Amino acid sequence: HEEISLTTETAAVFIQAWWRGTLVRRTLLHASLRAWVIQSWWRQTRVKLMQNRRRNALEFYARREWAAVTLQAWVRMWRIRQRYCRLLNAVRIIQVYWRWHSCHTRGFIQGDYDLKENQLNIQLEISLGSQACKVQQRIPLPLKE
Repeated sequence: HEEISLTTETAAVFIQAWWRGTLVRRTLLHASLRAWVIQSWWRQTRVKLMQNRRRNALEFYARREWAAVTLQAWVRMWRIRQRYCRLLNAVRIIQVYWRWHSCHTRGFIQGDYDLKENQLNIQLEISLGSQACKVQQRIPLPLKE
């Protein structure tokens, strides 16, 4: 009997130890699965945060580059416009002097006309150097009836 009871007692202890081990392993398995779920969620959240940061950094960089390019274009436009205005003023000055010179050396024709009813009135002034000639003429226009 003693051998049997020791064996029964030993068997009971063995079964209890196995059952407690199974419970502990099951508890550890559940805990590790929960930890794995939390870690997976955190990794996905971190990836999304990094993607948002990268996108925001890229958008900020693109806005800054666009602003720099726009500012450079405005400065180039302003400088070219200044140069154009200076050249335009120089051209106007040259034209004034050239016209004055051609009027005094070659002569010019200046005048206007007026059309009233059936008559054309012309007034012309022709200058050749120091000589000037004024012409005023009324030309009747034929009316078709």
